[in-house]
Amino acid sequence: MKRRTFLKSTSGIATAAIASSLTNSIMAFPKLLPENSKYKKTIGLQLWTVRNQMEQDKQKTLKAISDAGYYQVELGDTNDAAEILPICKDLGLEVTSSFLNWQAVCTPDAKGVPSLGTILEQAQNANLKHLVFGYINKPNRQTADQFKRYAETSNQFGEKCTQAGIQLCYHNHSFEFAPLDNGQTGFGLLMDLLDENHCKFELDVFWAKIGGWDPLETLHKLDGRVSQVHLKDLKNGSKVCFDEGQVPHEAFKELGNGNIDMATVMAVAEKIGVDQCHVEQDQSPDPIVSIGQSIDHLNSL
Repeated sequence: MKRRTFLKSTSGIATAAIASSLTNSIMAFPKLLPENSKYKKTIGLQLWTVRNQMEQDKQKTLKAISDAGYYQVELGDTNDAAEILPICKDLGLEVTSSFLNWQAVCTPDAKGVPSLGTILEQAQNANLKHLVFGYINKPNRQTADQFKRYAETSNQFGEKCTQAGIQLCYHNHSFEFAPLDNGQTGFGLLMDLLDENHCKFELDVFWAKIGGWDPLETLHKLDGRVSQVHLKDLKNGSKVCFDEGQVPHEAFKELGNGNIDMATVMAVAEKIGVDQCHVEQDQSPDPIVSIGQSIDHLNSL
């Protein structure tokens, strides 16, 4: 019996998982996500969560993700598609979204950086629906003019993506919410300058909240302009921090173990037209266990 068919026929069975490490096999019988959830059959995992495990054994890690009940994965780079897609296909995992090399936007003349044209070709070959511009390093995010330049490049590239049937979107961290030289914030500038027809947002609710913005209010502000959401929980009592490198590892929590209301996040996401949600947890003592706990929480909503 195929895994999807089996899950549908056992939706009342409680989740059982044994997944302390990649050396242990995962036996998972997850309940389906709520019937009223738009995302119940598409919930994804951003592979940054299991980056160390992927380096050790891609096949075993992707099987663990599939066995835990995820329906797709989001790639960290379009360069990874050629190697990862065949494994995902065998496991029944969809791949509809990938981050792109941020340097192609911020430092395109740097040695070894792929062109945006090459990245778009890779995305087309992988049949992606979404491309994500997801990071800016510290030297390149200090001024309003820098953000204005990235918005312009994103709009131009986003138009080409649109023509190819792919949605470009910007994924936030917390540095975008810090005040810039002109008193504005990078995120505010992106909200003002990104063309909603060609470059939407992939809102990370953890990074928005630790950056001092309420994720639910931010989703409402971006009504119609968010194509994807990263579901990630934040430890109670965490202080605002604009430097992603200074966030304590313990601030990253499994869904349901922090202070972000994921049920409401998903309800608002559906209301404003979000296409896809991905679970992500940047830091965990045992990522395989964590991804199981997070999907168990979603299943319980």
